[in-house]
Amino acid sequence: MSRYERWNALLELLAQQGRLTVEEAAETLDVSTATIRRDFDELAQQQMLMRTRGGAVAQSVSYDLPLRYKTARHAGEKQRIAEAAAEMVAPGAVVGLNGGTTTSEVARTLAARADPGARLTVVTNALNIAAELTVRQNVKLVVTGGVARPQSYELIGPLSSGVLEQVTLDIAFLGVDAIDAEAGAFAHHEGEASVNNLLIGRAARVVAVTDASKIGRRAFARICGIDRIHTLITDSGLSDAAAGAFTEAGVQVLRV
Repeated sequence: MSRYERWNALLELLAQQGRLTVEEAAETLDVSTATIRRDFDELAQQQMLMRTRGGAVAQSVSYDLPLRYKTARHAGEKQRIAEAAAEMVAPGAVVGLNGGTTTSEVARTLAARADPGARLTVVTNALNIAAELTVRQNVKLVVTGGVARPQSYELIGPLSSGVLEQVTLDIAFLGVDAIDAEAGAFAHHEGEASVNNLLIGRAARVVAVTDASKIGRRAFARICGIDRIHTLITDSGLSDAAAGAFTEAGVQVLRV
């Protein structure tokens, strides 16, 4: 179990129980008490929990929403993708993130790595990402307007354009429901696709982040053509033939 998997597991346990001792957490996750103490200390520094003598308590409900946004499917792949994505972000950069389980993992990784001396700026239309990053002192958070879509936690509709038209992004990480080397990137809902298109339109670099299960597929609403995407970060499950198709289309492919 990686550090980030362990952190997510600890926060889920806290969300369920409200309070944990070091010994309970260590036994549940099958790790040493020293490891749990370090995890509790680091999560407390990020204001994700409150340390107590011998354990930790849930500090607030600020992380409850993203925790319900489960990343159980392809969790290991998403974490590796998030690590590779975070490597692309320079200190002090302005980053765009749409909704999705993979972009949520990217947000967590970016927040954990944020340089205190060069504040990261995140622009997002995802309420779960906003809820999680609000308490991160090293991150400046900008949230678009819009109407909340409960199925995805994304803000959609014309109110989103007012903010997005006023910002410029160094890099945007695009979560997708499907992506094809010929047809482009897709979402299941037309409102999400429209806002996602606006978001990436403000970015100097667009990076699609998705596990291989969504590649070579199409969904209802097209976000953008493949020519708008500079890089695709996915897992090792992507075949050589599929990777070659994206490379031929001018997209850099990273398999992690």
